[in-house]
Amino acid sequence: MAVTLVNPSGLPEIDAYRQVSIATGSKLVFIAGQVAWDADGVTVGEGDLAAQVERCYLNIGTALAEVGGSFDDVAKLTVHVVDWTSDKMPLLLEGITRAAARLGVTPVPPATLLGVAALDVPDHLVEVEATAIID
Repeated sequence: MAVTLVNPSGLPEIDAYRQVSIATGSKLVFIAGQVAWDADGVTVGEGDLAAQVERCYLNIGTALAEVGGSFDDVAKLTVHVVDWTSDKMPLLLEGITRAAARLGVTPVPPATLLGVAALDVPDHLVEVEATAIID
């Protein structure tokens, strides 16, 4: 595994992600922001943040598998949520948990969560991009 996740002492320990990733592999992979599209470009989970988060993470898993990787190789995630407020956190975490169960992973690399006004189409509530490193 090319990525080691760490919670350094002196920084808060967050359940949803680790504060630091140490990447040592040889292939750097940048995955475009994934939205809640299925393979045919149809939006999954219209109006359902948890379902859309789940789909975004599953799409990242698909992209990683195509290049010989998995979520264990993700060094950094950036999550963009439309009209973010803290009361949406349980739905975000629910979607991540469901995707993790389906992928058989614990996706906790360092992450940045950004609230945005809008995404590419009005039906999309979330977009997730990933950077991975593979041996």
